[in-house]
Amino acid sequence: MSRRSGPSRRLLIQSALAAGALPFLPRVSLAGTSGPTTLVARPGTASLWEEGGPLAEIWGYDGGVPGPVLRMRQGETLRVNFRNELDQPSTIHWHGIRIDNAYDGVAGLTQEPVAPGETFEYLVKAPDAGTFWYHPHNRSWEQMARGLYGVLIVEEQDPVAVDRDLVMAFDDWRLNEARQIDVASLGMLHDWAHAGRLGNVLTVNGQPYLKQVVRPGERLRLRILNTANARVLQLRFAGLSPVVLALDGQPVEPYPLADETLEIAPAQRCDLMVDVPGEAAVFKVEEVSREPFAACELRAEGNPVARADPLPETLRLPANPLTTALDLDDALSVDLLMEGGAMGRMSEAMLHGEKKGMRDLVEAGKVWSFNGIAGSHHDPALFSAGLGRTVRMPIVNDTRWPHAIHLHGHHFRVLNRNGAPVAREEWRDTVLTAPGERVEIAFVADNPGKWMLHCHMLEHQEAGMMSWFEIS
Repeated sequence: MSRRSGPSRRLLIQSALAAGALPFLPRVSLAGTSGPTTLVARPGTASLWEEGGPLAEIWGYDGGVPGPVLRMRQGETLRVNFRNELDQPSTIHWHGIRIDNAYDGVAGLTQEPVAPGETFEYLVKAPDAGTFWYHPHNRSWEQMARGLYGVLIVEEQDPVAVDRDLVMAFDDWRLNEARQIDVASLGMLHDWAHAGRLGNVLTVNGQPYLKQVVRPGERLRLRILNTANARVLQLRFAGLSPVVLALDGQPVEPYPLADETLEIAPAQRCDLMVDVPGEAAVFKVEEVSREPFAACELRAEGNPVARADPLPETLRLPANPLTTALDLDDALSVDLLMEGGAMGRMSEAMLHGEKKGMRDLVEAGKVWSFNGIAGSHHDPALFSAGLGRTVRMPIVNDTRWPHAIHLHGHHFRVLNRNGAPVAREEWRDTVLTAPGERVEIAFVADNPGKWMLHCHMLEHQEAGMMSWFEIS
């Protein structure tokens, strides 16, 4: 595997959030405190290559990568005072939260970007419990490649019956020979026109490979996030028999993970239940999208957990207050056609209201389109819908590359793929579409405001795969 085509460094950390767990990710108690929580976007350093190795210069919330783990209770409101100490404007987007539109954090659409040295207060009210995250929405392709993101956990009203709650935020980094972030390659058109910026080092929670100690017989809740700019991960949890509890923060009817392997696109999350076997053993989590390698390991050590009463066979998370009644007969139908990229068939597209050929589009750094428009926030809305209207959206990927399509402010149900109904009901905020695939989604437009719609392969977004819609 080449240094530029896939992760070649077996790096990982585990971060436990339950009491007594190793403090690899800082934990912040938020809602219910006397004042707002402060998050500062600023430069920092991290050992990304190996434990104790060279310190890479990164950008991070509070100078770390990931930023602090923010925890709040479902239904509460979190006040976050954001201060920007970077040398370029930034924002915070609260990914997956069905938030008040004014605080969605999209520069140029819902707010002006926060200039260097300036502040902005976000009010984050979380109607849904689940696993979410936060990241910038101004020059995301650069700021996130430098490490600017963090995890947001919205806890259920009643505690979930697990022994430990662990976050695993996977990311890949492109490092140069000096073990620094390869800044010189940021913005390369080759990346933008192909799969996006793919790294050569894989981390979990921003740290090198660590061995997470658990006890035999423990029940774990693993919160898996893909925070990479563009890489689709395939993670194999051999010997652990994981059960899927939630996707993108929304509970599902629990089901076993097929082949113990999770495919997870950029921006997606998956909550897994794992019952650690009762004997001492080492369980490696492997990345298997190409040549398999161990990304981390769970080490079952010590005395098995003793219980007065056995745990239920599986764990069901309580439903969130999501509007799931879809009126498909009276739905507003909105087609979304994705075109462009290397080896694609797109020969022209609209750019800033004018039809441009590929040569002009390439010179402008715009090589992808939605419905024939190489998009920006200045284009007309993709659609407008009245409050409460069901929206049905067939998404066609007429390109040679996968795309992770993300809707802000809403969760949607995946109805079918290539005309075949999906195996189970799933509500997501980000859906992965394969080359040549047609995926149909639907949602109730119940959150008023102007909302972004884009590919979460961040280089694709910047190069034209973006639009917006309005709910009034």
